[in-house]
Amino acid sequence: MSQANEGKALETSIDGRTYARIPLRTRVVMPDDDLDAVITEYAADAVQPGDLLFVTEKIVAITQGRSYRLDEIKPRRLALFLSKYVTRTPYGIGLGMPETMEMALRECGTPRILFAAAVSAVTKAFGRKGDFYRIAGDKARAIDGPTKHTIPPYNEAVVLGPKNPRQVATHVKALIGGTADVAVVDINDLGGNILGSTLDRPGEARLLRILKDNPLGQGRESTPMGIIRAV
Repeated sequence: MSQANEGKALETSIDGRTYARIPLRTRVVMPDDDLDAVITEYAADAVQPGDLLFVTEKIVAITQGRSYRLDEIKPRRLALFLSKYVTRTPYGIGLGMPETMEMALRECGTPRILFAAAVSAVTKAFGRKGDFYRIAGDKARAIDGPTKHTIPPYNEAVVLGPKNPRQVATHVKALIGGTADVAVVDINDLGGNILGSTLDRPGEARLLRILKDNPLGQGRESTPMGIIRAV
């Protein structure tokens, strides 16, 4: 069985059951890579019947051509303005830089982002957090900008969320033999979301609890996939 990433536990217990969270280390996935080939090379032989394979949204998006170099993005004035009011965290810059905000405006539409920003400005004054992303939606939440921990060349790039993550999960399940479930996930050290999976809703809720502490890590671990296995 693979080793846990530094600072992470290999196993966790949920509702009286213990699960292994096995990180799968890969080379750096590039835009010209084929996702099927990456899955086949690094995951197909490791997955057992009854497992769950979880894949980060970032490598799905990258292989879909949804990563953009910073010098390819020309932020408009609105993006420059709005990005100043986004809270930045050590776990990800989110939309707190002009280039990521510009891509959010393109992905989600200017009216939606403006509405989310307006509501958030009001509710923050009353101590409520999270309304911006609740209104802007998963497309905005899934946008990744570079941080000091990001693996090159993505330390100089913005990566959007993946297209059709539920269909991707269904396809990957068939690719690995159909005996293990698959989820495309967006996780960091603050929490996570299931963007698409072959699970039912209770299964997705359980998976979020299993992944709550982000066993794939937040830095340069190069483990963009993992396996959940009941112990």
